[in-house]
Order: sequence, then structure tokens, then C-alpha cells
Amino acid sequence: MTLGIILLNLGGPDSLQAVRPFLYNLFSDRQIIRLGPSFMQKPLAWLISTIRSKKTEQYYKLIGGKSPILDITKAQAKALENSLNSELRTQSSELSFKVFIGMRYWSPFIEDIIPEIYSNGIKKVIALSLYPQYSVTTSGSSISKLKEVLCNYQMETVYISSWHTHPLYIEALVDVIKKGIESFAVTAKRRTQNAEPEVHVLFSAHSLPQKIIDEGDPYADQTIETIQEILKRIPLKWHLSYQSKSGPVQWLEPSTEDKIKELAGEGVKNLLVVPISFISDHIETLYEIDILYKKLAESLGINLKRADSLNTHPTFIKALKDIVISELKKPGSKS
Repeated sequence: MTLGIILLNLGGPDSLQAVRPFLYNLFSDRQIIRLGPSFMQKPLAWLISTIRSKKTEQYYKLIGGKSPILDITKAQAKALENSLNSELRTQSSELSFKVFIGMRYWSPFIEDIIPEIYSNGIKKVIALSLYPQYSVTTSGSSISKLKEVLCNYQMETVYISSWHTHPLYIEALVDVIKKGIESFAVTAKRRTQNAEPEVHVLFSAHSLPQKIIDEGDPYADQTIETIQEILKRIPLKWHLSYQSKSGPVQWLEPSTEDKIKELAGEGVKNLLVVPISFISDHIETLYEIDILYKKLAESLGINLKRADSLNTHPTFIKALKDIVISELKKPGSKS
């Protein structure tokens, strides 16, 4: 028996020509941002995507002309599939896994991948959101779309929408944070500085409209819970900020840009930015943090570095495997 895993993620433009339609798909989703009354959502999404596309294309040019998120998610899917099936072989199990990718706003779209899964004769799927902290705008939107598509298929589906405190996920984060902090000491030694540099850690999470949080979305609370688990394993001088806001509404604060300015005013000289709500490199890490925020920090006298994204970190892949296996071991689970 083959059990399907579908990794749910945002997606990203795979060429400069894909930037405008990707933005249109993104802004058409009312679960992310409500643009006036519902009948105006798509016309306004078209207008915003048209206005913003040329500027956004310039950002993508700086990171290789496309989003790397599909390539990274493919690598994660392959690593997870190999890890799951290797474990089953040691148990002489007749069960096998096949891992698929379903993106919300660019290909391979969720609505296109389900027919492929079904045509493979797979009748049970575990939908695993690649957003550690749950939000209606991320996991919620992807799962809603998946459920809509599955209405046309007879397929048993299990949904995993949040895993923000999973021990192996936390362990992987601690590892990249430690390595990031150590990199400051290496740089200091090269400059023949004897004193160990004082490093502050800035957890930078993707922002959300404040209204969504006020309506009960757990994202901000779960982000804090993730940080608290990290702090149980490693002492840090830490701060939290939010990046990637867009549109004329109130967003979560403080913004990462404002926080960097504040820390510069407090005399912070070494800052490790940890993209806490991102598990893969994409425009928010490669452009916003590595280029935009780094340039800002340098102008303020701060040495800014970024912790590596988890991508295919071995411990992170182990976390995904454990999340799937644990779900199958739950009472009432059929496999």
C-alpha cells in the first residue's frame, strides 16, 4: 500500500514573467488580505499586482531571477520520502510513501496535484503544512483549498496544520542559531580581536494584519511558543520583529526595519537575524534580510548576519518524518 504525503507551501514565481500572475493569485486570496467588499477582491488584486510587479521583478533579479522555493521544497520532499521509506524497509513493512508538493499560489498548484495523486491509485493522504506556526492566512488557506479540491475525490485525508514546538524542529533551529552566533566569533578572530563578541538575536517572523490576530488567529502566540522552546535549550539576548508587510492596514509590530534602528540606538553591534517563521529560503530571506536589512544595518554600524534557513537540514527532515510517523501511530489511524 502506498500512502501519499502532500507538502503544502506558498509557492513562488519560477521566472520574472511569473511575478505578476503570482502576485495576482496571492492578493486574490481573501484569507490573506481583504481588499474591500468581496466582489472587488479580484479587480483590486489585478490592480495591485500590475502596479507592484515591475518593482518586485527587480528584487527577484537580485536573487537569481526566480524564487528558489520550489527547488528547495522538491529537495525536502525527496529527502522526506527517502527517510520514510528507509525506515519502513528496516521494519519489513508493506507500506510505502510517495511525497508530493502542492503550492497555493504558483505551480505545482494544489488543484493540479490532487488528480495526479488520485491517478496513482493513492487513497489516503497526509497533508503536511510547511508553515510551523498556524495561521488562517497560510496553513488555513492551503488546507481550505485542499478540502475544496478533495470534494471531487474519494480520498481519506489527514491534516497536520501546526508543529511549532516539535522537539526536532526546535533542535534544528538551535543548531543553526548556534552556528550563526559562532560565525561572529570567527570573524572577530580574523580581525585579531581577543574579546568574545556580544551577539543579539533578532527573530524575524512574517507579519500579518493585526486584525487577523485580533480575530483569534494563533500565529503570534505560536511564534512566541517556538521562541520559548528555543530559549529552554540555549540562552540568548533576543528580540522579535515582523517583516514583509504590504497594504494600508495595521500590521504586527515592531517591523524588522524599525527594530534594527532601535537596536542600533541601544548600541547593539552584532545582530543575528533568525527567520523564525520560514523553513525555506525565498525572497524574504534572500532579498529582505540578506540585502535590504543588511544594508540598513551596515549604515547604522551593525554587523548583521542571518542564521541559515532549515531547507534540507538533516534534523529538520527527521522532524518532518517524525511528525508523519507520529500521526500514523495515533489511535484510530488506518495505514
